[in-house]
Amino acid sequence: MALLEWIQRPVVKFVLTTLFYFAIMMVLFYLYDYSGINQAKFIYNDF
Repeated sequence: MALLEWIQRPVVKFVLTTLFYFAIMMVLFYLYDYSGINQAKFIYNDF
């Protein structure tokens, strides 16, 4: 159970929480960019 004691440390918990929220934000930014809300994306853009 040393892993649980290590995770319960405030510094480790802060870093893990920050990385978790950063990953969520990156996924949301990727999905927002992929959806193309602010620009028109055409399949045959080069023709």
